[in-house]
Amino acid sequence: MYKKYLCFESVRVNFSFTKLGLEHERKGEYTQALSYYEQDLEIKLKTLHTDHPDLAICCNNIAGVYDSMGEYSKALVFYEKSLDIKEKILPPNHEELASCYNNTAGVYDNLGEYSNALLFYEKSHGIFQKTLAPDHPNLATYYNNVGLVYRNMGDYSKALEFYEKDLEINQKNLPRDNPSLATSYNNIGSLYCNMGEYAKALKYHEKGVSIKEKILAPNDPSLGNSYNNIGLVYDKMGEYSKALEFYEKSLHIKEKTVSPKHPSWGASYNNIGSAHYHMGDYSKALAFYDKSIDISEKTLPPNHLDLATSYNNIGSVYDKMGEYSTALSFYRRSLEIFEKSVPEVHPCVLELKKNIELVKRKL
Repeated sequence: MYKKYLCFESVRVNFSFTKLGLEHERKGEYTQALSYYEQDLEIKLKTLHTDHPDLAICCNNIAGVYDSMGEYSKALVFYEKSLDIKEKILPPNHEELASCYNNTAGVYDNLGEYSNALLFYEKSHGIFQKTLAPDHPNLATYYNNVGLVYRNMGDYSKALEFYEKDLEINQKNLPRDNPSLATSYNNIGSLYCNMGEYAKALKYHEKGVSIKEKILAPNDPSLGNSYNNIGLVYDKMGEYSKALEFYEKSLHIKEKTVSPKHPSWGASYNNIGSAHYHMGDYSKALAFYDKSIDISEKTLPPNHLDLATSYNNIGSVYDKMGEYSTALSFYRRSLEIFEKSVPEVHPCVLELKKNIELVKRKL
């Protein structure tokens, strides 16, 4: 057995870097946070054993920042480093392992690697089943996350099954004005929107936003997400000016709180472009779609579904403008991504194939 010697000056400096990183991360200043976390890791690599739990914490902190920045491939690298250490030093049913599996699964979901996402969520669930009560809040989180994966895969009935389990637990355990309950309502609302049940979607979104407006600051990003989701429902209902109003409320919050390099900017521009498209203003629609694709191509993996959606939308504009060969090119780029990421019977795949055939007839 060997002794471990601590350099107390290094510990003080290291603690300072960790604290500064946390402060900047809470403010959304991710570049600064990352710099401090990396200095923290550099010192610990020189002073600690390779399987020391503090190294796992450092890697997890760096991964969390990359995750928040939308740099999911880099986040995955550091989550896996953290997980590798924890799997060596912790009992197999330890709650920290469950948390690591959950974080890793979330990144796989963001990367569009849904089978891997479900695999890691199931590892997390295996620990929860052995260690938690059936109505524990962590199980609600698991159900919510798995529901999101199934929603992204286009399996809406399966997604609804998991979202309703999440909501049931939260309604038992949480006060009526809890933000987690608002999230549950929001997710079910978004799913009903995907399923074309817009009245139900609006009902659940309004429940969620009612909670958030009572408990959150006016510029909280979560409130911006809710406004965006309500805009999506109005968009689907054909109330495009109402949709645009909510999209712009969401973007106004994002301008004050989110780095302009974050992928969510691409989603906002895409939605505003969609509203203008449906209102028949194709030049404005194309301008916002171009902004969306410019951000998405810089921040997302090349096979991400958000990119596929953007290519499809740009194709739709060129289709309406009578520029059919350009429309066909964008439709095909969109279909190529979807076919790599989702089942053949996914609604987006079927719709794209139909659009491609229609455009071919116009050439």
